[in-house]
Formats: sequence, structure tokens, C-alpha cells
Amino acid sequence: MKAVIAQSIHADNPLAGLQVTQIADLDTANTFGQHGARIRIAANSVNHHDIWSLMGVGLSERQLPMTLGTDGAGVLVDAGSGVLGCAVGDEVMIYSVFGADHAGVGAGARRTLPSEYYPGLMQEYVDIPCAHVFAKPNNLNMSEAAALGTGWLTAYTMLFEAAQVKPGDSVLIQGAGGSVATAAIQMAHAAGLEVLVTSRSTERQKRALALGADVAVESGARLPHKVDAVLDSVGQATWSHSIKSVRPGGTVVTCGATSGDQPSAELTRVFFQEIRVQGVTMGSLENFARMLRFVEHADLHPVIDSVYDVDHASVAFDRVVQGSMFGNVVVQW
Repeated sequence: MKAVIAQSIHADNPLAGLQVTQIADLDTANTFGQHGARIRIAANSVNHHDIWSLMGVGLSERQLPMTLGTDGAGVLVDAGSGVLGCAVGDEVMIYSVFGADHAGVGAGARRTLPSEYYPGLMQEYVDIPCAHVFAKPNNLNMSEAAALGTGWLTAYTMLFEAAQVKPGDSVLIQGAGGSVATAAIQMAHAAGLEVLVTSRSTERQKRALALGADVAVESGARLPHKVDAVLDSVGQATWSHSIKSVRPGGTVVTCGATSGDQPSAELTRVFFQEIRVQGVTMGSLENFARMLRFVEHADLHPVIDSVYDVDHASVAFDRVVQGSMFGNVVVQW
């Protein structure tokens, strides 16, 4: 079967190790035994985890070749013994934090994403634990559904669990344009929050306003007022602004560091103003289920920047590497 793999690791040129190739078909027996389900993949979104893997972050030479991909949607072809609410032939979503809640993996297994310990989701068929299979929201097509896994779950957890914001609160979302930021804008608006965003691009500011943001400013610019919470996936370039923009007693939530992970800590401001700093990596299985219901009930649609055939996966990956996308880049099968 066809797969998108990391064949080699290149820290300075990640795309040099990317290949679309044929790999061995899955065994008749499911990887997860009777508690496993098999899905025929229809679409995957590309995210920064895939790029980091190609650079050797979290993936070593001895693990190669490794199928890439942490996000995917497709059709259920084998339901195993524990898939709830879905039948063979249904369009489904994948919750891709293996080891979380011990759902379908061994007790004590560490948390891991596809393409780390288990093969990634960018191959024609994948095996996953039955508990990780969810019905696709009826309002989404496959490309949109494939975009929900990493970015939308992370944004949901940042907003409603880590930041603990409520309708009427205000939130600053740094770096409009990425998958987490666009998801957070849409969900925050739908939940009745005042949404402020930053971007260096005037065009991205306009697009963020069209998605539901109330205020869009230049990166680093002074806000009309301090906010209850800040969501920061950018890291070093925006960290000082995030700390300065949150109200005393507010929360700054971080989920990434695309611009670097060594900012000034701003410790004096953090302790004197009693600012809470919280990290997030994706979210729980329960959060994933709630997020899917929210998306369907509010009729939210992930922003799709572009869709590429799997044979042109390298072009899709390059768009993410260049950071030129607004929303999600998708590979379809």
C-alpha cells in the first residue's frame, strides 16, 4: 500500500527525507488485537509535528522508515470489538493520542502520537485502538474532518480547559493563520468570547476578522485592553507580548514554539501579577468527543488552505515548512 514516510532525517532540510512510496500491506490480524479497528484513510492534514519528525525531533534514525501523519479521517473497514456508535462503512475520525487514558494500549504505556512509536496515519490503511474511533461530524467533508485532530483539539483544550475562559471573557490569540490559531478564533467566537488576534500580515488580520475575531492588530502592538487569557503557539517571538497583554491573575497558555523556545521568562511580571502559565499538548479523549459535538452543533468548518493529492505530498509539506498557509494543508487519497 502507498504511504508518506520519513526515509531519512535532515535537520536543516526536512523535505529531503520525505518519500511517497509503497510499503507492506497490514497483517490480517490488527495491530491492537481484538480491541483494534482498521480504517481506510481518505485525507490527512499536515502539521508541524510531521516537519519536526523529518528533522529528527522525537524520531531517531533507528526508527526509520516511519510513516508520517498524526491527523486523519476515513472509512471504517473493520470495527473490531469495541467501536461505539460507528459501523463498518461509516465515515470516521481518529483520536490520535495513543496511551492517553489507556484506551486500547497496554497499562502504563506512555503517551505517544502516531509516527513516534506507532506508524503514522499517512498510509492507505491504518490500525488504531477501537476507543479512538469517532463518527465524523455530519457537517464536515473529509478534508475538513482530517484537519480536526491536532490543531482543533489543541485549541479546544487551550480555551476551555487550560485557560478556563467563559462567555464574555476576552482572549488574545497570537499569530493568526496557523491551524491552532484559526481553530481557536472560530471556537472562541462561537462560545461568546471577545477575540483579539495578532499577525504581521494585514491580509491575515483581515481574514481573522472574517472568521470572527473582534480586534486584529500588528504582532507586538498594544491592545485596546488587557485580556483574561492568551493562547500562544508561536513562542519566542511573541512570549513577551503575551505576558504583557494578560491581566493580573490571568492565564497564558502555550502549545508550541514555532519561532523558538528560549524567550525571556518575564519572571518579575509573572510573579508580581500572579499570572498563570499553562502548557498544552492536544487533549483528552473526552475533550475530543466534546470538540466534535461542538463543531457539529455550531456548524463550524476548519479553514482549509489547500488540498493536494497524496502523490504531491512534498508540495503540501513545503507549504507548511514555508509558513505561507492560512488554516490547514490537507493531503487526500
